Amino acid sequence: MFRRTLPFLIPAMGLLYIFLIPDDPEPIKLLFKLIPMVLILCYACLHAPAGELRSHKRLLLGLLFCMIGDATLRWFVIGLSAFLIGHLFYLSYFLRQRRMTRAKLIVMLPMLVYAVYIAARLVQGLLDSNDGYLIAPVLFYVAAIFTMSVSALANGNRFAIAGSLLFLASDSILSWNMFVSDVRFSGPLIMLTYYAAQWLIASSIKTPLAKPQASERQNPSFG
Repeated sequence: MFRRTLPFLIPAMGLLYIFLIPDDPEPIKLLFKLIPMVLILCYACLHAPAGELRSHKRLLLGLLFCMIGDATLRWFVIGLSAFLIGHLFYLSYFLRQRRMTRAKLIVMLPMLVYAVYIAARLVQGLLDSNDGYLIAPVLFYVAAIFTMSVSALANGNRFAIAGSLLFLASDSILSWNMFVSDVRFSGPLIMLTYYAAQWLIASSIKTPLAKPQASERQNPSFG
C-alpha cells in the first residue's frame, strides 16, 4: 500500500513544503523540507530490482548525503560539502554502466561550455561581494555536478539523465541567485527542479544492473 501511494505522496509533500509551509518556526520548515527526500529514499529502496538493493547502495548513499545537505545548507560550506559527497556517490554509481558514443560526446560539449560560463559568472560575483574565500569550494562543486551530469549521460539511463540535468538547473538557479543577481521566483524554481531531479535519479534504480562478461572483467574499457 505504501509503495503505491509514494508517487502521490512525494509531489504532494513537496508542493506542501514549497507553497504552504511558512518560514517560521524554522525547525518545522526544515522538517517539511526533509520529508519529500525521506519519501524519495523510501521510493528508491522499494523499487530496486529484487535482490539487488545492496548493488545500488551508491545511489542510496547519494540520496542520503543530499538529504544531509538539505538539513545543513544554512551552514553553507557544510551543506555544500554534503551535496558534493552525494554527487560523488551518484557519479561512481552512474559510471558503473557507462556506454560512451560519439553522439554523447557531442552533447557533452555544450554542457561543458555552460559549466565554464556559470563558473566564470560565479567567480566574478564572489569577487564583487568580497566572498573570494568561497571560490575554491564553489568551483569544486560546479566541477562535481557537471561531471555527475556527464556520467549520467554516459550511463544512458533516461531517468538519470533527466534527473542530473534538472539538478544542474536547480543548482544553477540557487548559485546565480546567491552570488550573481536575484532570480525571480527563485525559491519555488529551485525546490521544484530539485525534488523532481532527486525523484528521477531515484527512479533510475528500477533498471537492473547488467552483469559484466568475463572478458570485460579481465579487460575493462571505457565505452
